Amino acid sequence: MSVDQIAAEALRLSEKERAGLASRLLRSLPPVAFDEDEGVAEALRRDAELDADPTQAMSLRDMDAHVQQRRKP
Repeated sequence: MSVDQIAAEALRLSEKERAGLASRLLRSLPPVAFDEDEGVAEALRRDAELDADPTQAMSLRDMDAHVQQRRKP
């Protein structure tokens, strides 16, 4: 059976069954974050910066305002 055939069969399942299957499949995979991933390195760097100086932190409300301000033409 091909992957396309399996996918077609899976799409016939109920939403609950598809969610359960998706969860099982995702758990079968290795973790996504790899050491060579530059995004992980950047996240770790930013986390260390916040640990060193918590005053750099921004509230969700402030971040939302900042994003909205940048979207204005």
